[in-house]
Parts: sequence; C-alpha cells; structure tokens
Amino acid sequence: MNLRRDVFQAIADPTRRAILLLLTSQTLTAGAIASNFDTARPTVSKHLQILTECELVKQEQRGREIYYHFNPKKMKEIADFIEPFRKMWDDRFNKLETIMKKQK
Repeated sequence: MNLRRDVFQAIADPTRRAILLLLTSQTLTAGAIASNFDTARPTVSKHLQILTECELVKQEQRGREIYYHFNPKKMKEIADFIEPFRKMWDDRFNKLETIMKKQK
C-alpha cells in the first residue's frame, strides 16, 4: 500500500511554505534552495521530499542536477477545496459585522 503524505501537513510547516514561495518565481536546485536557509542541506532535502510526495513541487533532471519547480495545478486543487469554507466564514463574519453595526 502506497501511503501519501497529507498536503495540509506539508504546507503547515513554515520552512516548506518558504520553499514554495521561493519556487513560485524560479526553478532551483536543492543546494540553491538550501542556501536561503540556516539549516543543514539534508533538512532542506527532507522538506523537498515531502513537498514532492505531495506534488506541490516537481523535480526535473538536467544533467547531474535535479531542479525543483512549483506545481501551480496542485495548489489550485487545494485552493478549490478551501474556497467553500472561505466563503462560509466570509458570510459569517459579514453577518457578525452587520449585527455589531446595529448594536452601536
């Protein structure tokens, strides 16, 4: 049985979110990504492994190097899943705001 990591646990980590932000603007190697953090390269590699398993980033072999790039399709799937909840909370906050304005 092939267990996949939970995408929400993956994006809950601040380092992984920072890696995703880096990769939204450019394709980078693991070493180039690691140079942006004060952690050991194996730690960054573990974060990249998790992001890759969740399909938030994709790997591309170029010669001897592996380049990582952001996968916007997967992020859109997450955004589409979250959207109904965002709308529900927006509605609730708008109703609360209306009630509070009436109280003044």
